[in-house]
Amino acid sequence: MNTHAEPNPEHQHTSAHDHSTCISDALTTAEHLCAERGVQLTPIRHKVLELIWASHQAVKAYELLDRIKPLQSAAKPATVYRALDFLIEQGLIHRVESLNAFVGCRCSGHQHEQLLLICKHCHEVEERTATEVMQALSDEFKQAGFIVHSKAIEVHGICAKCAESSADNAELLA
Repeated sequence: MNTHAEPNPEHQHTSAHDHSTCISDALTTAEHLCAERGVQLTPIRHKVLELIWASHQAVKAYELLDRIKPLQSAAKPATVYRALDFLIEQGLIHRVESLNAFVGCRCSGHQHEQLLLICKHCHEVEERTATEVMQALSDEFKQAGFIVHSKAIEVHGICAKCAESSADNAELLA
């Protein structure tokens, strides 16, 4: 049974976006995958995943700790880091290396390479599969005789929503 959530264009961040659907889908996927794999999605792991999916922005470990503390006063940094390690290992989240932060994975359930588009204005992170780009990179690595263990590309720029908003604002100011 394949229970992973595929990227859904209607779940992209728009002004009419119902983010509760993203959270619900991510948690349902995590519960199914963990059950299939025989691993435990403990309450703390569940909560960390839920908090990561609270937005499409990358979130830092200490921000997660601050959000968990009111719910579980005994939570320590190691508690959050162990939960993050588990969620990464299960393919439920990605580490955004350049931000030292974490974001939910829209393609949970199968190993994949990632292209992360990080908006410098709104700080949202969009995960793309970019199959052709990744294949071109694989071809380059093969030519170089380079053995790749993992591949993630992070690109910083301005998302379509912010670019459109900036264009709208520019027209209003002109």
